[in-house]
Amino acid sequence: MELLPEDCFAHILSFTSPIDVCRVSLMSSVVQSMADSDNVWEKFLPHDYHGIISRLVDPSLLCTSKKELFVTLCKPQPIDDGNKMFSIEKRTGKICYLLSARELSITFGNTPLYWSWKHVQGSRFAEAAELRTICWLEIKGSINSEMLSPKTIYGAYLKVKIADRAYGLDSLPSEVSIEVGNYRSQEKVYIRSHCKINEKATCHCKCEHDDEWLEIELGSFYTESVQVQEVRMCLKEVKGVHLKGGLIVDGIELRPKIL
Repeated sequence: MELLPEDCFAHILSFTSPIDVCRVSLMSSVVQSMADSDNVWEKFLPHDYHGIISRLVDPSLLCTSKKELFVTLCKPQPIDDGNKMFSIEKRTGKICYLLSARELSITFGNTPLYWSWKHVQGSRFAEAAELRTICWLEIKGSINSEMLSPKTIYGAYLKVKIADRAYGLDSLPSEVSIEVGNYRSQEKVYIRSHCKINEKATCHCKCEHDDEWLEIELGSFYTESVQVQEVRMCLKEVKGVHLKGGLIVDGIELRPKIL
């Protein structure tokens, strides 16, 4: 491989993955030099990475190479006035987004009687939404599919915490759904700190790391390569007339699913 022209070798590596390139670079110093070239790592960056960088809260990234830029973007970066977090998946280079609670449509979210906004420890955003008390729980989010990586299966996850004073959240199952064009997925989940599966509804809540944030899986979808569509995500419990409170919403994360 060391006898191959550098541009030819770079072209071959561009059909692999970032993790494969890192493995190949261990073969020799000559191979490492070719594997670290901008021609290789630019293939793993989003096709519109210049536009993405311009939307960052701090667009002045001091990166001396495309590989360094790739590594930097693997870490969540605040974007669009800090209301979203952008990152790329380090194994594949696929795009990930975290939409803040302020980016979501929360029914009665601007009514202080029902919801309060404050900074919450462990959140990547300045504010999270905390449910005080309400009977109509409905949280919606949307994103344009062209902002995501094409030909990819994505999962959407609502990031929440359950306050110590929480009540009424698991009296009835909540409905989670995703709509993309003519495609629609729908399931029922119980919102609990320690979830138990029952016969009528599965529980898609799981702890994220050790910071007490839970992830509620809203569903999954596939991004087409050409057709641009709106991805609509929702969690709601509007059938019960009982009050519920104590749900803290950080946002919705969209990331490629591991198959």
